[in-house]
Amino acid sequence: MAERVYLDHNATMPLRPEARAAMIAAMDVTGNPSSVHGEGRAARGVVERARAQVAAAVGCTPSEVIFTSGATEAASLLRRFDDGVSVEPTAHDALWAWHRGGDAIIAVGVACGETGIVNPAPLRGAGFWQYGGLAGRNLLLDATQAVGRIPFAFGWSDAQAAIVSAHKLGGPKGVGALILKDGLDMGTLQPGGGQELGRRSGTENVIGIAGFGAAAEASQRDLANGEWDRVAGLRDLFEEAIATGEKSSILLGKNDPRLPNTSLVITPGWKGSTQVMAMDLAGFAVSAGSACSSGKVKTSRVLLAMGFDEVAAGSAMRVSLGLGTTRDEVLRLAEAWLAKRRAIAGRAA
Repeated sequence: MAERVYLDHNATMPLRPEARAAMIAAMDVTGNPSSVHGEGRAARGVVERARAQVAAAVGCTPSEVIFTSGATEAASLLRRFDDGVSVEPTAHDALWAWHRGGDAIIAVGVACGETGIVNPAPLRGAGFWQYGGLAGRNLLLDATQAVGRIPFAFGWSDAQAAIVSAHKLGGPKGVGALILKDGLDMGTLQPGGGQELGRRSGTENVIGIAGFGAAAEASQRDLANGEWDRVAGLRDLFEEAIATGEKSSILLGKNDPRLPNTSLVITPGWKGSTQVMAMDLAGFAVSAGSACSSGKVKTSRVLLAMGFDEVAAGSAMRVSLGLGTTRDEVLRLAEAWLAKRRAIAGRAA
C-alpha cells in the first residue's frame, strides 16, 4: 500500500526540522525569561532571538512582535474597539467573530486560507502586499497564510497590526504573535505579571517560541530560494488534470493572484465532506475548507460571501500543497479523485 499523502498544509504544516532542533535545545534552558539571574537571562536570550527571527520574516522591528498562544488570541485585540470593527467577508472566523460594523478598525485577510486568493492583488512594482486606499486608517491584517509563502512586509503594509501563527509556516502549534506598530497603544491583551512589555502577561512559552523563530527564519530562506514557485507549478499541474477530466468543476481563483500552494475545487452537487472522506480512504489528506470548521457539517461562509449558492458552497474540496509535495503525489490525487467522480457519475446514470 502506498504511503499516505498529506495535502492539508493550510490547516497546519508539518514541523520543520529547524523548528524541532530549536525546541529540543530550548528544553534544556532552565530559567524563567523574567528572572534576572544567569539562567533567566539564558531563557530571555532564546525568546529575544526568536523575536528577531519572526520580525525579519514578517518585515517589522523586534519591538513590534508580541508573542501569544496563536493568531486567534492575537485577533482578540479587536474586542477593544467597542465603537465598531469592520471585517472583510472572506476573512477567517478568528477575525469575523469580532465584526460589529463601523470603521474604528478594519480587519482583512492578506490571503484566504480557504480559497488561496490574495486579497487584494499586490500593488504592481511594489513587490510587497499593500492594502490600497486605506492608508491612515486603523487596519489589522491576518497574515497567517501569507508569511513565508508570498512576499509580505508589515512595515510596507500601511497596517497598524497583524496576526501570525507558527504552525502555518512549519513551527509548533499553540504559539503565534500579534504585530503591533511601534508607538501604538491598543491596551493589554492579557493582564497579569507584565510580560511582553505589559502587552501580554504570562510566562512566555520558551520552547514554542524558539520553534516559531526557527521556522520563521527557514520560511524566508525557502521563499527567497523560489521553493514556492516550484509548488505553484505542481498546483497548476493538479488543476490541469482536474480540468481535463471533469468539465463541471470550478477551479476557484485560477486567474486571480493567490497562494502558490492552494487549489479549491468546487463540483456542484458532490458534497465536500464526501469528497474529503473518499480521498482519505484513498490515502490523501485534503480538506473541505478551513481547518477550524472542516470538522463541522456546515456550508462555507466564505463561498457564500463570494456569491455561490448553498449547493456550490457545500461542494468544495481544498488541496493545499507543501514544500515536500511531489509531482507523482499530485497526479495520483487527481487520478484518485477523477476515478471516484466517474464511479459516482456511473451510478447516477
